[in-house]
Amino acid sequence: MSSRRPIILEPIGFVKTAAQGDEVKDKQHLSQIMLLKELAEALEGIEEFSHLFVLFWLNKISVQQRQTLKVHPRGRRDLPLVGVFAVRTNLRPNPIGLTLVKLVKREGTVLTVRGLDAFDGTPVLDIKPFDFWDIPKDAKVPSWWLRLQEN
Repeated sequence: MSSRRPIILEPIGFVKTAAQGDEVKDKQHLSQIMLLKELAEALEGIEEFSHLFVLFWLNKISVQQRQTLKVHPRGRRDLPLVGVFAVRTNLRPNPIGLTLVKLVKREGTVLTVRGLDAFDGTPVLDIKPFDFWDIPKDAKVPSWWLRLQEN
C-alpha cells in the first residue's frame, strides 16, 4: 500500500459565479456548474434530486499551503489545534472541496445551484446526488465543533 503513483483527474466542468472573497461562503448565493458538453447524457435524471454533493479542486491553494497538517478550526485560537482531516479547512494535502448544494435548475449541461462555496473558474471533479442514506442516525461531533455552531 505504499505505492504513490499519481492519480490523474480531469475536470468535468467549471464553476461560474459572480461571488468574490467571502461572498462564496454565503449559502444563499447562486452559482452555475458548466459541465462539458460531451457529458450531457451523464446528467439525465439529476433534476429528480433536490440536493447534490459537488466535489471540486481548490485550485487557488498553493503547494506550500498543501503542506499544512494542523490548524485551529476556522482560525480560532480558542479552539484546539487539530489535524486537517478533522476539520473542513481548504488547506489539505489534496485540496478537494466538497459541498452539499441545492439544485435550482438544469438547462442542458448547466446546473444552477445554491450554496456552492467555490470561486469562479474552479474545476469541478464530480457530482453525486444526495439521498437519505447520507444521514447517519448515530453521528457525533467533538464539543469544539458544537461551539463553532454557536457563533
